[in-house]
Amino acid sequence: MTVAVLDAEDDFEGWRSAARALILADIAPDQVIWQIGDGPTNLFGGAPAALAAPPAGAAFSVPRAFLDLARTVILHADPERFGLLHAALARLRREPGLIGDPADPLMRRLEPMAKEVRRDIHKMRAFLRFREVADGDGARFVAWFQPDHHIVRANADFFLNRFAAMRWTILTPELSLDWDGETLREGPGATRADAPDGDPIEETWKTYYASIFNPARVKIGAMLKEMPRKYWKNMPETALVPELIAGAHAREAGMVTASRETLARDQSGANRLVAWEALRVEASGCTRCPLFAPATQTVFGEGPVDAALMFVGEQPGDQEDLAGRPFVGPAGQLFDRAIADADINRATAYVTNAVKHFKYEQRGKRRLHTRPNAHEIDACRWWIAQERDLIRPRLTVALGATAARSMLGRAVPIGAARGRPHTLDDGGEGWVTVHPSYLLRIPDKAGADEEYARFVEDLRRVKARLADLAA
Repeated sequence: MTVAVLDAEDDFEGWRSAARALILADIAPDQVIWQIGDGPTNLFGGAPAALAAPPAGAAFSVPRAFLDLARTVILHADPERFGLLHAALARLRREPGLIGDPADPLMRRLEPMAKEVRRDIHKMRAFLRFREVADGDGARFVAWFQPDHHIVRANADFFLNRFAAMRWTILTPELSLDWDGETLREGPGATRADAPDGDPIEETWKTYYASIFNPARVKIGAMLKEMPRKYWKNMPETALVPELIAGAHAREAGMVTASRETLARDQSGANRLVAWEALRVEASGCTRCPLFAPATQTVFGEGPVDAALMFVGEQPGDQEDLAGRPFVGPAGQLFDRAIADADINRATAYVTNAVKHFKYEQRGKRRLHTRPNAHEIDACRWWIAQERDLIRPRLTVALGATAARSMLGRAVPIGAARGRPHTLDDGGEGWVTVHPSYLLRIPDKAGADEEYARFVEDLRRVKARLADLAA
């Protein structure tokens, strides 16, 4: 056995030099013991041979991608990383394409290790919190962090560049970094008890954090995936998170009530238009359900912001997804013809959808409409509620079962709910009818004509009812 000694757990240059010598000496990876400093080597007796220096001028080249990978993997906590990288280096001389083969078992072992290291580096940058303490030279900022891997030195430049103007100390179990404004020094590891618990700035920060916490955007699963509980102890604001989550629904309801009261006090069209535009922009970044990922864009509602009549469809289709406007495809063209036959001017109505993203199944080059599920409908009810609060229509028409569920908050049969008024939660009046796409799916022309006539009659009754409400 041969021993290769490194100065530290993250000694990349030391590993690089040793690995080069091992390869040139034709020493197999399973014949090497990697040792950190004066640590123990062979536990089973027999002194291992020291690694001889390579001949002067002896060298070989490897792809830069491997050096980048090795530089990252060296920071991992797995003690086998040195040998794994040595094995990869030995194979690279025979198999130059190894670094680009994600299916190779060795690469499938190394790439996830590099990913875990990069994630740990990001977590340290995101979740480390400085606390102010006083010493003989004035203010100093101290932070505690417990990384999973050997990333502290690799992260030093980030904190030097970002906080060059202040004196700071970062404490970790492995080592400490101390910056006095001119020189960066390393020290021994520390414990959580060595770090301060808090400072006056934290109270101001927690007040600010609580005030900007948006209950409408709470996704507990996504939050825990990005910010695992193990990091919570480093951050002052996380003490507020359980209470803020517990009260999220109540705060959301309060926001809706407040928006209604504001609109009741100020009915000017200009202010409504500004509020609607802000809502549309916010909806363009919606991630409340998974449908946002494959869709081209959010398809928001359109029409006068003081419309007395609102139509709610089910979801955008293929053409709506591409155009970014509701009811412009085949169903939209049939809808336009029907409301014209019912003597309703589309330009005076607000038209939107219960679900704002196109849900589809890819079939070759075609994208086929797929019905939204209950979770997706309920997730989008937030936007419908905001649109109704801004527009305050006297009457809302739900086109199809998805729209009816969104409007009434429960699944209802179209046949049973059709043709009569329904009192909505906000005091408005709702009506239910079929979606125009249903008419397009009827194969029999006579049957399609009959159902189209029923649809137009529903719309005429809506128009008459709207006139009664206005009177």
